[in-house]
Amino acid sequence: MTQRSLDRLIRPRTIAVFGGREARRVIEQCDRMGFAGEIWPVHPTQESVLGRRCYRSVAGLPDAPDAAFVGVNRTLTVEIVRDLAARGAGGAVCYASGFSEAVAELADGADLQRALVEAAGSMPIVGPNCYGMINGLDGALLWPDQHGIVRTERGVAILTQSSNIAINLSMQRRGLPISYLMTAGNQAQTGLSDLARAVLEDPRVTAVGLHIEGFGDIRALEALAMRARELKKPVVALKVGKSEQAQRAAVSHTASLAGSDAVADAVLERLGIGRVATLPELIETLKLLHVAGPLESDAISSMSCSGGEASLMADAAVGRTIEFRALKPKQLPALRASLGQMVTLSNPLDYHTFVWGDLARQTEAFSAMFAGGYALNLLVLDFPREDRCDGADWMITVAAVAAAATQTGARAGILATLPENMPEAIAEQLIQAGIVPLCGISEALAAADIASGIAGAWKKPQPLPLLSAHTEAGEIDTLSEAEAKAELAASGLAIPRGKIAAAASEAAECAEQLGFPVALKALGVEHKSDVGAVKLNLWDRNAVTDAAEGMASLARGFLVEKMVERPVAELIIGAVRDPVVGLTLTVGAGGILVELLEDSVVLPLPVTKAEVLERISRLKVRKLIEGYRGGAASNLEIVADAVLSAAEYVVTNAAHLEELDINPLMVLAESRGVVAADALIRRRR
Repeated sequence: MTQRSLDRLIRPRTIAVFGGREARRVIEQCDRMGFAGEIWPVHPTQESVLGRRCYRSVAGLPDAPDAAFVGVNRTLTVEIVRDLAARGAGGAVCYASGFSEAVAELADGADLQRALVEAAGSMPIVGPNCYGMINGLDGALLWPDQHGIVRTERGVAILTQSSNIAINLSMQRRGLPISYLMTAGNQAQTGLSDLARAVLEDPRVTAVGLHIEGFGDIRALEALAMRARELKKPVVALKVGKSEQAQRAAVSHTASLAGSDAVADAVLERLGIGRVATLPELIETLKLLHVAGPLESDAISSMSCSGGEASLMADAAVGRTIEFRALKPKQLPALRASLGQMVTLSNPLDYHTFVWGDLARQTEAFSAMFAGGYALNLLVLDFPREDRCDGADWMITVAAVAAAATQTGARAGILATLPENMPEAIAEQLIQAGIVPLCGISEALAAADIASGIAGAWKKPQPLPLLSAHTEAGEIDTLSEAEAKAELAASGLAIPRGKIAAAASEAAECAEQLGFPVALKALGVEHKSDVGAVKLNLWDRNAVTDAAEGMASLARGFLVEKMVERPVAELIIGAVRDPVVGLTLTVGAGGILVELLEDSVVLPLPVTKAEVLERISRLKVRKLIEGYRGGAASNLEIVADAVLSAAEYVVTNAAHLEELDINPLMVLAESRGVVAADALIRRRR
């Protein structure tokens, strides 16, 4: 059944509230925020609540409400939702718990949640087991508790599965204007992505922040990312938790590399959704995006009147994509003229205190720095305590930053190294002036990193739709190495020349036909190197015979292969099935050190060659492929072609494939190609 629009629910003109204490609190919160619409309490015995007439049932209401807060017990919730849907209500928040989140304690929890969804039909419902939502733009609340949000004309939307985290975020004192705060609870019918798409359409919303405990409907997340890109409204996510890897039991090395968190990282990057690591990062990134939007490059500047602060800024950028790009020659004369001869001109810049308290000279210096074409210009400035100190000189610096930003048209931010040293009133004043108030060095640089990453993603072509996670039923079979290699060869991957010997006595004959040296492998054995079921560099018949007899008790036949020449690098290419995202490809440093090095990237499928090249360029093993310290070299184009062949095999066989592991993939010198030296495939019958 197609769900109706969420517009009436999130921007209501009439609200019905059901229940006792929680319903009363909803009315109190609406009154405090100045909600201009009508509120209709529904209660079986009370005559009025907070001066408003009480109705006895949904049927007795003056009209179908745009939104309803249902704060009654779990079984009565289902009945009220059914009545609201029949009346034509715009939607409901279901506050009660005891549904699918409580199946360990309540045997009927999952059944009751299904009944709730059925009762709602096409009417949108949020929850159950959630606090609801706050519309800070219109003062409309379906929220039964205190909060820290004030009315605003424009701002960011924050959506979370956790009601307590929502409350905490509402209490922030960092100057972030919040337009919508929403909780999704169990997401029985309406998920975070659905809510986010709805608020994204509001022209007063500037950016969206998600707190995600687990990916739900991946198609809804894709649709959100696509719409955000179209509207040029950035989305950032704090993704926590790890999805259950149903097939992890693992016979392959790939599973240990492509954990759910690595998959989540790759999917969010592909969709152009910035990923933050902490709640403070979420707030600071949303603040930057609200004021300045995505950053057009990764080049930023920093100024402070302290060498210590300049060093902290420089160190905090290590490991990030942002860059404190060197000053341009044309900036130097103006900086020297305003700051004098004793200041070392650099980026980050310690401008000393020679211009402190001098509005004109500070404006000249800041303008010279801002003229460098940086995507963001930061001025490090911790404000003094208002109860003990005089901050007049600090406000002169603020005025100079504002004047310099106006003169140059550059994006500017003022960064307090300690959050408590950025008073909320000053943060709000800076936002009004178009200056980003940032708290914490690492959080500010993370925000800049993410903001430039979003802009970079939007410049690339729209990504292909993610591969369906659907899989056919059936028992899982593990192909022999010979069978797996034959399938990969048919898809364009090179494999060693080889022959199958049914018994140990035939292995030497096969080896002579191939030519020495050879590798001998026992078929039907997983993790062969761990149990002595593989022998390499066998140079004569006797060595092959002895090796075959030594592993005969383990083997269901033998694979005899011509030895591959010494490679410049060994890689792993693998695919495992994430329960939500489906099959994804992993590429990394391979061989016996695969888990030790942990040098890998995850590629959501399907994938283009351009995407493959961009991702494998991040690998540390790339240096070996391109000839480390004058050593033999291959090239990334050849590797990318091999990865693409493996990706196409996975996509073609996605309905049945459970796991693919090519390890090692030998990258040969002088661009002689790559060879899949070992392979494992698990698939459903």
